Amino acid sequence: MRFVIQRVKYASLTIDEKEYSKIGNGLMVLCGIAESDNEAIADKMVKKLCGLRIFEDDQGKTNLSMADVNGELMIISQFTLYADCRKGNRPSFIKAGKPDMASPLYEYILQEAGRYVPDVKRGVFGADMKISLLNDGPFTIVLDSDDIL
Repeated sequence: MRFVIQRVKYASLTIDEKEYSKIGNGLMVLCGIAESDNEAIADKMVKKLCGLRIFEDDQGKTNLSMADVNGELMIISQFTLYADCRKGNRPSFIKAGKPDMASPLYEYILQEAGRYVPDVKRGVFGADMKISLLNDGPFTIVLDSDDIL
């Protein structure tokens, strides 16, 4: 599982030219699910995500978590995080989870994140989505289950 985490001042997601969801100060997360992922991996990833201390305190140190700053959270499914570009110029997505497995796991991730954050915003699995955001910092982190488990 891979999360690309961006600390944002705001983020909005549009589908079919209509705003679907938006957040203010918080984290916008692109979520890639691999064929080998499961709920146990999701639990650990969500706990790590929601506990990250990447917001600035009064001294400008990244010392505060989302809970400390009442941050908002948006998680968007993004199978292209598992693009394999080693051969040729056309990416392969063979390692990405198939929709029948990845979609329910994405829903599970949203549910688990709701245990830490009162109102988790989302995308629509498999939809053509447009994302606008103001990256704060910029501050972007890649969290990969292969590195933290």
